[in-house]
Amino acid sequence: MKTLVIITHPTIEQSRINRTWMEELKKHEDITIHTLYQAYPDGKINVSHEQSLLEAHDRIILQFPFYWYSTPALLKQWQDEVLSYGWAYGEGGDKLHGKELGLAISTFGPTDSYQPSGYNHFTMETLTTPLQQTSNLIGARFMPLFVLNGVMHVTDEELTENAKAYVNYVLQPSLTEA
Repeated sequence: MKTLVIITHPTIEQSRINRTWMEELKKHEDITIHTLYQAYPDGKINVSHEQSLLEAHDRIILQFPFYWYSTPALLKQWQDEVLSYGWAYGEGGDKLHGKELGLAISTFGPTDSYQPSGYNHFTMETLTTPLQQTSNLIGARFMPLFVLNGVMHVTDEELTENAKAYVNYVLQPSLTEA
């Protein structure tokens, strides 16, 4: 299975969590890493290149920090431009059918804040429903979430173990079959 990890962090070099995840992924030559903010610092996305990358892979992982209950701005722009009508959905839009789509998300808030009784009032599954629906619309199988909450309180040892768990998530043969 060919796996593409699209990392969308505007300051990846300053990110302890997302940078560590990325460095752990780099140890595996069967994972293609694509960093959107490094590829498009001017925000001008090469749609045909992005579509070719997606077509060449079976599993797509979107890795990002959770900003205002959503993705960073460039990832939203990427979705708007790359997942186009007639290519990703709609009439003739079947290029991503049968692929897997997963999310790897880091959050500032602790796990208990992402519960109905918590500070954020909703679970991560609920808050990421628009991305799950995007997966449905483009004909991809949505994978279970990979989330690291409370990033400010993660020890170096916990981060090391979490990064290994993340690689296992990315490489696991099939996360979508129940």
